[in-house]
Amino acid sequence: MGIDLSEYRQRREQLMKKIGQGTAIFRSAPTVVMHNDVEYNFRQDSDFFYLTGFNEPEAVALLVPHHEEHHFILFVQAKDPEKETWTGYRYGVEGAKELYGADEAYPITDLDEKLPEYLKKADRIYYHLGRDKHFNDVIISHWQRLIATYPKRGTGPIAIEDTNQILHPMRQIKSPTELMLLRQAMEISAAAHNRAREFVKVGHYEYQIQAEIEHTFRLHGAIGPAYPSIVASGNNSCILHYVENKRQIQDQDLLLIDAGCSYDYYNGDITRTFPINGKFTGEQKAIYEIVLQAQLKAIELVQPGQPYNEFHDMAVCVLVQGLIELGLLKGDLEEIIKEEKYKPFYMHKTGHWLGLDVHDAGVYKQGEETWEILKAGNVLTVEPGIYIGPDIKPAEGQPEIPERWRGIGIRIEDDILVTETGHEVLTSAVPKAIDDIS
Repeated sequence: MGIDLSEYRQRREQLMKKIGQGTAIFRSAPTVVMHNDVEYNFRQDSDFFYLTGFNEPEAVALLVPHHEEHHFILFVQAKDPEKETWTGYRYGVEGAKELYGADEAYPITDLDEKLPEYLKKADRIYYHLGRDKHFNDVIISHWQRLIATYPKRGTGPIAIEDTNQILHPMRQIKSPTELMLLRQAMEISAAAHNRAREFVKVGHYEYQIQAEIEHTFRLHGAIGPAYPSIVASGNNSCILHYVENKRQIQDQDLLLIDAGCSYDYYNGDITRTFPINGKFTGEQKAIYEIVLQAQLKAIELVQPGQPYNEFHDMAVCVLVQGLIELGLLKGDLEEIIKEEKYKPFYMHKTGHWLGLDVHDAGVYKQGEETWEILKAGNVLTVEPGIYIGPDIKPAEGQPEIPERWRGIGIRIEDDILVTETGHEVLTSAVPKAIDDIS
């Protein structure tokens, strides 16, 4: 079900058309130490993977459209039988060419020697100065040496330009194969949520629910969680990124589950909130109805041609109006929104791009005032919520919160595809209507 090598080639060709006489450089993800000499499972850098499909560390990819022979070059770890016995097989230089379509490949140890050959006729370097400070310094050092000799040669890169600005708009539009992988990730994620709702009961610990969710991920072929699973009962549902998952679940608790799997590096991201004992209290139901209505109204505005912020603004409007009607906010709707007096209840945005990264590549605004326009092929989340923490402090001039409302945290999140004519809710297999969850 993975991406065909021809699609990776098409992506590289599309990017090379955009960089003209430049040379683009992409670095693989680093290996990350869990503790002492134990490493986390390797996860490739998303930009690197998007362009190459190559899933080993210690690699560099070059795209050089102006070179006479080599347009796609990979620097990789050389074959080493002794090391491979310990840490797994490597494709090596030959595999990089034969299996991944590189025009040329070299051992990663040859990078400093070979890189200038692919930079000396470029008019600029395309490279994202990321978290790898050492490799940033390597690229800057090569550039400085070329700049120093530019007056004698008359060629060479005169600037470094960020690859994000040209690559990430490509990543925002999902191909049919990408959508197939995303649908699979979301189908597995949905199955895990439905299994969790069936499994949970009063007296379980949150980590037991987490285990059932992540067992379902792996059982159906996912790599594992796309992000640390949130299983938050009681007051914990008011902590946005709660991941301790150790509380024992009590009667009359709400349980907020925010969990999604990663399937072939593509990610699901679903949140549901439901009453453990099958019955909402009056206060829980009132808040849930507001959040659900906010989400449904927001999803209606996920349409091609719509500015990105419109669905967030709609969600805020519905949430604030609902809180006013419950007496938890007071005043004029527009003034409350303008002055952000709703922020103690709702402190995050209503969605984000979704794809190879959970918070996927792509900008949300072009300049200070112009929002990105939704396009067919975009995938994003819609996830409004209301969080009334036990120690909530209302905004200035707003009413104190009665005790009966405190400790209620509700978020509802779905993954949405923008289509040519509207949108598709990709995670509708997980119920959210009140009659379906209580």
